[in-house]
Amino acid sequence: MRVFRGHHPSFAAGSGCALTIGNFDGVHRGHQAMLALLNNEARLRGLRSCVMTFEPHPRDWFARKLGKPEAAPLRIATLRDKLQELEHCGVDDVVLMRFNDRLASLPAEDFIRQVLVEQLRARYVLVGDDFRFGARRAGDYALLDAAGNDLGFDVARMMSYEVHGLRVSSSAVREALAAGDMRRAAALLGRPYSISGHVVHGRKLGRDLGFRTLNLRFPSHRPAAQGIFVVRVHGLGPSPLPGVASLGVRPSVEDAGRVLLEVHCLEWPAHIALEGGYARLLRVELMHKLHDERRYPSLEALREGIAQDVVDATAWWRAHA
Repeated sequence: MRVFRGHHPSFAAGSGCALTIGNFDGVHRGHQAMLALLNNEARLRGLRSCVMTFEPHPRDWFARKLGKPEAAPLRIATLRDKLQELEHCGVDDVVLMRFNDRLASLPAEDFIRQVLVEQLRARYVLVGDDFRFGARRAGDYALLDAAGNDLGFDVARMMSYEVHGLRVSSSAVREALAAGDMRRAAALLGRPYSISGHVVHGRKLGRDLGFRTLNLRFPSHRPAAQGIFVVRVHGLGPSPLPGVASLGVRPSVEDAGRVLLEVHCLEWPAHIALEGGYARLLRVELMHKLHDERRYPSLEALREGIAQDVVDATAWWRAHA
């Protein structure tokens, strides 16, 4: 899969693409169904399938611009994980657009002509039933369809995707993760919810407390899931390892507001030395939520709390072996 940041000359010089547009946060089962349809239409037309997505999330950008960061949507996936899932879905190309003042103020008609037609040479455009675009979200499916007739590209709309009567959406995934309902989140995503990233150095407090951890940064200040979780860790050996992890801001040890995923393996692999985990690329599946983050009054209380989390995580894995 090719990834382009912003516009790229190869699109204007190529034969065109079959395109869909959206944030694709989580790449849930509704997204997967849309991408399967996109890939099929691309093959029938002899085109490359292309996803246009945005970074930062437009609602995140508007929240910051208005000075209301708390209004930003809870973030499901990192950019790395979003791109990984798009590749798993068989997409040929991803155009990663930087959402900024210029893009936010671009009228819908200019977005169609300048971006979709002139820069991406879209021959087929697939959108969701609630798709809006352009300055003040003035563009909709009807405008896009009319422009397609005038400018020579086909437009299609995919209606809502449901699982057991529940509309699958990024909002539904966020609600499930915020509630700690990992089973419902997995049903909406079509896979266990996971976070990947390279292991980074932390304060090494876990080592002092007797519980070694591997730390992964989560780039958003508003993760959709927070708390203490039973996890499955991929990337430390040939088989995934059981573990327990904290995802959040660690209120007992710092007040910096940065979000970390701190993972403690219940079975530390013998071939990995004390410093051996750093810079490794891990994927951590969050299987079950134990409880929300807690602020412990002392490091000893924190140590006892982690010890209990290890006991509870071990019991969960025994019950689900």
